[in-house]
Amino acid sequence: MNWLLVIVGAMVGAPLRYLTDRTVQGRWTGREDFPWGTFTVNVGGSLVLGFVSGAAVSSGTFALIGTGFCGALTTYSTFSYETLRLIELGRGFLAAVNVALSVLAGLGAVLLGVELARSWVG
Repeated sequence: MNWLLVIVGAMVGAPLRYLTDRTVQGRWTGREDFPWGTFTVNVGGSLVLGFVSGAAVSSGTFALIGTGFCGALTTYSTFSYETLRLIELGRGFLAAVNVALSVLAGLGAVLLGVELARSWVG
């Protein structure tokens, strides 16, 4: 039955990823070359996944939120593509910044989520 929870979570996460990406990217007029939308969903998803992991939720809840929602919200493939696109456009430094910032912020967000859950749960 966990597979159904994964599907339900993904049904929320995927459209939210698209809408968040478009909204965030649209606010960076003149700075469309940096993938702020993808960065935002990946860091946000890392925070949520860290929280769910730190809260030690049931396997069903983890399937719904951790695997389904966060799995559909975050996007490694788009991150990779956008980094490659920056390199192809001759923006190698910006591509390196994207990689470093995404990895560091994602790790920081997941750690913050775990700590928040631990302090909230007890």
